[in-house]
Amino acid sequence: MDRDSEAEYAAYVEQSWGTLVRAAVFLGALPHEAEDLAQTTLVRCYTGWDKVSSADNRDAYVYRMLLNCLRDTRRTRWWKDRAATGELEDGSRTTAVGDGTDAVAVADAVHRALACLTKPNRDVVVLRYFVQLTEKQTADVLGVPAGTVKSRLSRSLAQLAANDHILDLSGGASR
Repeated sequence: MDRDSEAEYAAYVEQSWGTLVRAAVFLGALPHEAEDLAQTTLVRCYTGWDKVSSADNRDAYVYRMLLNCLRDTRRTRWWKDRAATGELEDGSRTTAVGDGTDAVAVADAVHRALACLTKPNRDVVVLRYFVQLTEKQTADVLGVPAGTVKSRLSRSLAQLAANDHILDLSGGASR
């Protein structure tokens, strides 16, 4: 890779790191897994920088790579074993720890509500609202028509609006 390409890549990494990690968290990865996924995605970007930098929609291309990295990770035996037992890499067990702040309660409610969505619907919501891609960019990332993105968003938002985890945030609206 020449100096100009390396400089362009370095600038892209600096600009996109935070949003890639956040997107991975909202797609269901734990924070340390999200960082690994973002790093793996950016390594793949480096090895294929010519394709990435010449893509019509660079962000859509990279978020598609992130989704592929997440899917690859979830296919491994380690992930399936960990998900079944609730065990982390260091042997400790996963447990929810609340610190009592409103921000933690909101984040937890959002994560739980998103977990109630199907994988395709969660992907659309995360890419559209948390990563803030346009409908067209989201469609490009997922390889579906823009109309599919719109219908998935509509169904997902209706499901989230009625979700108990979200309703609990508003003081327990009548159910």
